[in-house]
Amino acid sequence: MKFIFADSLDYVDPAFDFVADRSAADRQPYWDDAYPHEILGYAPYDGVLVSRGIVGDHRVKGKYTASQARRFSLVGVRKFMRLDKPEFAHLDIFGDCGAFTYVQEEKPPYTPLEMAEFYDECGFTHGCSVDHIIFDFDPALEGMNGGSEDAKQRFDITLENADAFRREARAMGADFEPLGVIQGWSPGSMAEGARRLVAMGYDYLALGGMVPLKSPEIKRCLAAIRDAVPASTRLHILGFAKADDIDSFHGYDIASFDTTSPLIRAFKDAKQNYYLPGEDLALRYYTSIRVPQAIENPKLQRAVKKGQFRAEDLLRLEGLALDSLRAFDRGEAELEETLRHVLVYSAPLVEERAFEDCEGSTALARLEERYRITLTERPWTQCSCAICRDASIDVIIFRGSNRNKRRGIHNLAVYKDHIERLDLKRAIIRPDDLQCRLCPAES
Repeated sequence: MKFIFADSLDYVDPAFDFVADRSAADRQPYWDDAYPHEILGYAPYDGVLVSRGIVGDHRVKGKYTASQARRFSLVGVRKFMRLDKPEFAHLDIFGDCGAFTYVQEEKPPYTPLEMAEFYDECGFTHGCSVDHIIFDFDPALEGMNGGSEDAKQRFDITLENADAFRREARAMGADFEPLGVIQGWSPGSMAEGARRLVAMGYDYLALGGMVPLKSPEIKRCLAAIRDAVPASTRLHILGFAKADDIDSFHGYDIASFDTTSPLIRAFKDAKQNYYLPGEDLALRYYTSIRVPQAIENPKLQRAVKKGQFRAEDLLRLEGLALDSLRAFDRGEAELEETLRHVLVYSAPLVEERAFEDCEGSTALARLEERYRITLTERPWTQCSCAICRDASIDVIIFRGSNRNKRRGIHNLAVYKDHIERLDLKRAIIRPDDLQCRLCPAES
């Protein structure tokens, strides 16, 4: 099972100064920055996925600047992402349309021919057909029953585009492998979509619209699809938001999936944002220690404007928290002293009051419990990746993009190892055991 990382210009400044909290004055974003496979020294994934909607153009506003988008089209995806070295030649490069970027439109802004040319000219190894997301979902519906008029229209658009996309790719002798995208409003409609895609000639299918679904619902869809297509049909899950639950999906014979979850969790999850390997093929999670910039954090700045705090006091508390954490890392400060400095600075952010006025609050008590575990177990010292070696305790400090994305890249490395361990486990499951697990969907 291949882990494909969905990239969204996720690079960091390798020369970032953690103590001064800044990059060099002459730093050029992108050119001086490093992708995960560069800063780690190896690729923490089996491939990458780049969405057309992330690159952007005059029809869809993406994340790339105009000059980046032009360079991407001129040099191709491998060179743009600096994956053109021999050690990265084995990595797959998937592409999709970025259907979330045009979800409100009546129809996709791209034609099958445009997408086939985009994938081929930019050097993708795999390209997804032009789909239109269906958000309706009812797991209780049978077959093709139900579905709104809009859902049925999007279902037809997705299949018509898939048929045209495959024909265009064949006609141009494209070097990429086409994937037919499945959209539906129920397990039965997705199974029917898959059946029709196989009839068109596809043997690699991608499940779309899975992001809002819960794991049992995704499994119902997978089970229905598996019953409708040949066993040799490969399946990819697009935007797999349940990445941490991947072990329970092994029985559905997934060939690949893409996700940004390990990286995004580093700065969007409040409690479980630093990964380490755990026992019994599980992951361990730790809470990173939030020390925001006093003069940049919007909540703290609003409190200053209201007269609740003085800016110079917040700056002093911020400095004490950071200095104490680094001293603790060097063995020059005790845990209790460090924890108190961190909590004193956290109080204005969490409770909007001074620490002395809310010391016994429930929110601070919960934060103290999580931070105590992090500081006691010192997880950053248990990891040998290049990021944890170089950043030390700064990797566990929640503060600005260069720390937070570094923590996310560390998570990618741990997660890739997690997938490899799960694949090893899967390899020793007897074929009859696997077949039993392929049939039922969890309720």
